[in-house]
Amino acid sequence: MSEYYTPGEVAERFGLSLDTLRYYEREGLLTEVERSTSGHRRYRAADVELLGLVRCLRDTGMPIARLRGFAELVRAGDSTIPGRLEVLREHAERVAEQMVELRRTQEAIEHKIAYYEGVLAVRDASPADAGTPAEAAR
Repeated sequence: MSEYYTPGEVAERFGLSLDTLRYYEREGLLTEVERSTSGHRRYRAADVELLGLVRCLRDTGMPIARLRGFAELVRAGDSTIPGRLEVLREHAERVAEQMVELRRTQEAIEHKIAYYEGVLAVRDASPADAGTPAEAAR
């Protein structure tokens, strides 16, 4: 017998709210979620595995529409592996570009931190009558 997971178990596993889980279903990221005989939603192991990948890609900024397309490729079977590979390569390239930009931003922030630490060091090393920090830094 297949192993099933409740919405609560899946939400907890991925740190999602139940609303987010339902949103992913409405957006077509998870489709054909089974129901128990009592009508409660239940997820198969394959649903959980796909959701793990969806979360990973979403956390890296992949848009929902692109995620939906990727999920459709996964559900369509192994013949779509070349298409999935293309989607992942394109996304990896976008993530690499974002990382370069983030590194530039981080360097600018580190430069400002060093500047302000220098201002404080000069101010702390100067006599009390040295004036304002800006004057002391000159």
